[in-house]
Amino acid sequence: MVAQSVHRGRAAGLVSMLGIQVGGFVHVTAAALGLSSLLVSSAVAFDVVRYAGAAYLVFLGTRRLLGRDDQANVRIEEKRELGLLFRRGIVVNVLNPKTALFFFAFLPQFVDPQVTAPALQIAFLGLLFIAIALISDGAYALAAGALGGWLRRSRGFVALERYVSGTVFLGLGLAAALGGSRRAA
Repeated sequence: MVAQSVHRGRAAGLVSMLGIQVGGFVHVTAAALGLSSLLVSSAVAFDVVRYAGAAYLVFLGTRRLLGRDDQANVRIEEKRELGLLFRRGIVVNVLNPKTALFFFAFLPQFVDPQVTAPALQIAFLGLLFIAIALISDGAYALAAGALGGWLRRSRGFVALERYVSGTVFLGLGLAAALGGSRRAA
């Protein structure tokens, strides 16, 4: 999201951030319905999501490393390209099993089964989390977009950022794929 803001402008960063939050909404819904407990309790389901997420990160990293520096300076304005960034944000978040683990482990700590339906409390807390993330991530996207014009003028920065971000995506993807299966205790 920050990289999108720096390289393609505020709109690209904000759209990417919205996609990430929609992916978060999918996780909140799964947690409220108890579906994330299935993911956490099934090693096979967890590994399927983990490997899919790892493959997607490796794909993004490879694409980033093989991209051209002059493509990074193109501002995205077209609806089709903004839609692509939105969908990428959703996919990255939905395929992150650690996000499911976070909502599964974090939200229930604040649920009081004596008060009302736990699913509604989890949904409320998850939506509150997403609202806060919209504000903080939106601020990051706007700040990065403001700095982007200045940073994009430096070809050295553009090349360095492309290699660093591509390597980070590849590293995260490989770590996710090669890491041991994580199951809830």
